[in-house]
Amino acid sequence: MTKVVGIRFKPVGKIYYFNPEDCALSVGDGVIVETTRGVEFGEVVLVGKEVDEEKFNMPIKSILRKATEDDIAQVADNRARTKEAFDICLEKIAANGLDMNLIDAEYTFDRSKVLFYFTADGRVDFRQLVKDLAAVFRTRIELRQIGVRDEAKLLGGLGICGRPLCCSQFLGDFEPVSIKMAKEPSLSLNPTKISGTCGRLMCCLKYEQEAYETLIHRTPNVGAVVDTPMGRGTVLSTHLLRGVVQVKMNADNDAVVNEFKVDDIVIIKNASRSQKHNDDEPVDIKTLKELEKD
Repeated sequence: MTKVVGIRFKPVGKIYYFNPEDCALSVGDGVIVETTRGVEFGEVVLVGKEVDEEKFNMPIKSILRKATEDDIAQVADNRARTKEAFDICLEKIAANGLDMNLIDAEYTFDRSKVLFYFTADGRVDFRQLVKDLAAVFRTRIELRQIGVRDEAKLLGGLGICGRPLCCSQFLGDFEPVSIKMAKEPSLSLNPTKISGTCGRLMCCLKYEQEAYETLIHRTPNVGAVVDTPMGRGTVLSTHLLRGVVQVKMNADNDAVVNEFKVDDIVIIKNASRSQKHNDDEPVDIKTLKELEKD
């Protein structure tokens, strides 16, 4: 096992692990490390973690040094230069007549590269744009096309819940979200109700998925034959969160329905679970599949 520290390069970015060597670090410290993009400034967000180095695809790199006051001043200067770089890139995009939406610009710590993030509906031929930008900045230029979820993370905003977007507040990395996560709680499958600001399925659908899977596993399906404290019956409806089921007693000629807790019944023969949603409107499967894309 190897002791590592977790470092972020953006406020709510993915955590990367580095070997601290003999450097004494605390959460919140700035450090200088070497990455695939070049020399970078990062912030320590995790210390004292032990990992199995064999599980990593690449060797764990070491931290170059703890950031000095001069390093922090350079980071601030880079951020100031970024605003100018963004405006210049916008001008060059317009001059080249490119159909692309510039989202963000970023200098590497040592200013050996300027990165520009953009979105576009399809592929963009930006070779001339790179030449124009290189002539201005006299350094390496990288244009990176990102998805709509990454765009929302960078720009931020408010979700339909009225709170800031989760991805811009605390989600370090995106996890896959599927239509199944909306079906199992019997949510509306109306795309406007289950998609976020980015136009993809809301990340929060993932939050309760594990709990719903557990509840579904222990709750009989509608149509199941069960034994209850009052005898054998057939399940007419279920309420996952309350943990209760409505059962029609087989021996009851008046067809009276009784409610029982899931813990008080025994499943004799389960039925197949039918997927349903709350709205009577037709479901556009093609549109729903589009919402799953990153």
